[in-house]
Amino acid sequence: MSRPRLSRRRFLEAAGASALGLSSYRLGARPRQPEGPNVVVLILDTVRPDHLYGDRARTPSMDALMREGLRFTAAYPEALPTGPARNSILTGRRGFPFVGWEPHDDLSPAPGWEPIEDVSTTFPSALRRAGWWTAAATDNPFLGFSGSYEPLRRSFDSFAARGGQVKGRTYGVSDEEVRRWLPPPMEDEVTFARVRNYLANGRYTEDENESFAARVFRDASGALETAALRQPFALVIDTFEPHEPWTPPRKYIDMYGDPDYRGPEPSRPYYEFVERYLSDAEAEALLPRMRALYAAELTMTDAWLGRFLEHLADFGLYDETAFVLVSDHGFLLGEYGYTGKSSELLHPELIGGPLAVVDPERRRAGQESDFFASTHDIAPTVLSLAGVPVPPEMEGADLSVLFEGEEPTPRPYAYGGYKNSFFVRDERWALAASNRDGGFVELYDLQSDAGERRNLAALQPGKVRELTAVVERAAGGRPPYYPEPEG
Repeated sequence: MSRPRLSRRRFLEAAGASALGLSSYRLGARPRQPEGPNVVVLILDTVRPDHLYGDRARTPSMDALMREGLRFTAAYPEALPTGPARNSILTGRRGFPFVGWEPHDDLSPAPGWEPIEDVSTTFPSALRRAGWWTAAATDNPFLGFSGSYEPLRRSFDSFAARGGQVKGRTYGVSDEEVRRWLPPPMEDEVTFARVRNYLANGRYTEDENESFAARVFRDASGALETAALRQPFALVIDTFEPHEPWTPPRKYIDMYGDPDYRGPEPSRPYYEFVERYLSDAEAEALLPRMRALYAAELTMTDAWLGRFLEHLADFGLYDETAFVLVSDHGFLLGEYGYTGKSSELLHPELIGGPLAVVDPERRRAGQESDFFASTHDIAPTVLSLAGVPVPPEMEGADLSVLFEGEEPTPRPYAYGGYKNSFFVRDERWALAASNRDGGFVELYDLQSDAGERRNLAALQPGKVRELTAVVERAAGGRPPYYPEPEG
């Protein structure tokens, strides 16, 4: 049934929320115009579920969008981090276990990092073959710029890539300005150069219009000018923010931190145990500041998503568009004594991720599901919402059946991997372990230990074997262990 058009004013009221240079590849002619909804898939990097689902960050635009759809409260990306997660999002196939992985010179030298072997198998390619006009906007430094992902970029009708998160300019930023965003305990030659590079390319500490999120969402808004004329369309928006470094304008930081704070900002924490680089006094001052910076960066990113959604509403395209909102992983902000990402601390703050699906007819709006959803479910779900047949090689669950009052095929476990480690979770137990025999093994009883603090692996060997067998069945044995590269 047709719904009233959502005006810009209505969206602003719903959200309580606060151009355009598009470089593209033009490829071939489309089939005749099909019947079906527009599709927008929103990928945000490094978003913790407790910040989006809880009250640890203000995200009015995402909140408004999720109120229109179905939110998954037990979603776990099946392959981490950035590159592996996006591969499973786009292809609908599991990446983990990383059997037969080989390193690529222009990608991270860690298991799971590899290009999509056949880009014709992605959901954007399937939609394009069915007649959808397809576009992408991103500042992801891998999908947007590495040679390994060139075939993927060419598989879209239009692909806008914004650089600057890495490489780019390295000049025009004084040492004093770098140290404004890098306290002495977190300063080393490599990190200092990384933060200088980031500041040189993204001067948004005073002007958020220069932020990477602003650039990506402006490109996405620019794509709408063509998309509106070539409906139905499928638009993938992939913003690398709020990935660190975090250098948001002060107005956002003061939402969460002490307005009187004048010390250096810990914009790029080490991926390390806190006690190894901060004294107790330093941790007491800097950990709350890291949390404030992260929340501020997420709120700024949300504001620019809101502007894109306003633009979508201005074009009269918001209603009857299907949306997916997803992130690839979270980030540890001092939990378990650690900051950053670690493949040996596979807890929900890191391996959990927000996932929401908005049906074009807005069925199940504002509801929740505790199904163990994952990144490889997105492609078949999007195709089903669009009315396009799901290719048999897609392994994920079609989550759209929930809008029909049905249930996906039962999934009693969530499992996945990060580098040389894996996790398996069911409704009661959480296992994390090394792929290497003799490596770390952790087991938590979520019924009595929701915070995952008491490792019961030595006391529950049978449960460890039971959960490990879930992954071994998928891998055909113990998941492969790849030695760390030297140097």
